[in-house]
Amino acid sequence: MSELATVFTELRAILRPYARMLEIAVDSDGELYVNTRYIQKNKKPLFFGAVALKKNYVSFHLMPVYVRPQLLDSISPELRARMQGKSCFNFTKVNKPLFNELAVLTKNGFAGYEEQGFV
Repeated sequence: MSELATVFTELRAILRPYARMLEIAVDSDGELYVNTRYIQKNKKPLFFGAVALKKNYVSFHLMPVYVRPQLLDSISPELRARMQGKSCFNFTKVNKPLFNELAVLTKNGFAGYEEQGFV
């Protein structure tokens, strides 16, 4: 298994438990895309998160940090350095401490969505 495939597998494992409680839009060998059941004003479901295997990296998208940026207040500088945009984290190698931190951030994001009535 390539390094990126391993990264994808580990990041997918962070998102997968929440996917079971939400709506899976895509679940393939290179992507897991998860929406909530909450329908927005534009008639589309609210995005929760995704993991995508790209050519040179793996991206982990977590929309709750876009909706509630204060979730990012306590993340480490190392995890913040992996951010691309407002709600995406990119990885090229397995990094257990950062993956553990991302798992906590995902848990807190899900809880925030629950509080807001999105899940």
